[in-house]
Amino acid sequence: MYSVGIDSVEIARIADSIKNERFIKKVYGDSELSEILSRGMHPRYFAVSFAAKEAFSKAIGTGIVGFSLNEVELLHNELGAPYIFLSGKAKIIVEEKGYTFSTSVTHTESVATVIVLAYREK
Repeated sequence: MYSVGIDSVEIARIADSIKNERFIKKVYGDSELSEILSRGMHPRYFAVSFAAKEAFSKAIGTGIVGFSLNEVELLHNELGAPYIFLSGKAKIIVEEKGYTFSTSVTHTESVATVIVLAYREK
């Protein structure tokens, strides 16, 4: 079984939102923030991570219900490939559903877009 989620977000909208520290703490996980900081804190990185959370919630079919946004982190492996890292209630929901994920991200100067494919291996 496959399920897909996609989201696009205006980078300028997130640039305004990240001026509020409460927004950052509510939305971004610790590892995700560390990675964003190491990459220069450009608003596009925050926007891509935000879009990943939205796309993830669509892919699992719940919307943003039953978990906190900061429990869904967009991280990158040693080659730079993006992946979803889960903790807390988000991790429990996914374990119950038996999903594995594939993620792709892109951005322009003004828009960040992420697609998340959720699938069950048999």
